[in-house]
Amino acid sequence: MDWSSYTRLTFEYPSEGVLLLKINRPHRKNAMDAILHAELSKVWRDIAADEMCRVVIVTGEGEAFSAGGDFEMVEDTLGNYDTVHRLFAEASEIVYDIVNCPKPVISAINGVAVGAGLAVALMADISIIAEDARFTDGHIRLGVAAGDHAAIIWPLLTSLAKAKYYLLTCDFIDGREAERIGLVSKCVPAADLQAEALRIAEKLARGPAHAITATKRSLNLWVKQAAPMFESALALEMLGFFGPDAREGFNAMQEKRRPVFPSNSPAFQR
Repeated sequence: MDWSSYTRLTFEYPSEGVLLLKINRPHRKNAMDAILHAELSKVWRDIAADEMCRVVIVTGEGEAFSAGGDFEMVEDTLGNYDTVHRLFAEASEIVYDIVNCPKPVISAINGVAVGAGLAVALMADISIIAEDARFTDGHIRLGVAAGDHAAIIWPLLTSLAKAKYYLLTCDFIDGREAERIGLVSKCVPAADLQAEALRIAEKLARGPAHAITATKRSLNLWVKQAAPMFESALALEMLGFFGPDAREGFNAMQEKRRPVFPSNSPAFQR
């Protein structure tokens, strides 16, 4: 497989049948820009076609997994139909193509994970997180609905009660708590993360490929049943980028202050 067209992702084969995929913008804590978002939306089909790969590990280069969307990407989304239309398609592809990829996807969550990076981390078939890694779904903090991957996978992984709590409050979750509530598969010390991900990947790579693919396909029927909720949540998220709350949320993040959302005004509600 020729990976040379990718500029924000790196690829290596640490073991027979195992592909290591790294999100590679360490100088920006692997924050999402338009190029990285597009690459993460198409890479799973290339992985599916890669004859050298039977299992893929996805992780972040450096100290972060992916620190959410960078300011330039978010600002370009506000009120921009063309950008929103493109992101809607790409966000759908990220979720659905991980589900439909015939090869097991293992995420090694080495640091902070937010936004589309968190979607990749939690949509993986097996998710392993470092004890001190932290993540949040921060959509509501920005002023848009928690669309993306959240509606389709959080209630399935944990519970509706926990999903509502964390998606509505945007509280951060560390590795230990994520494992406790079932949001990830396994939590390990940071020093052991990559070795443990590789150990599991090698075990799967030695296994019966057809049976593993069939089991993944069968189990992900649970996820596919939630597709109408995902489509609705993603559309509502994208709609929010045309509203005043998203502009205020973005401005507040840039200015490092508490947002004052226009939708809280009685005049706005009327």
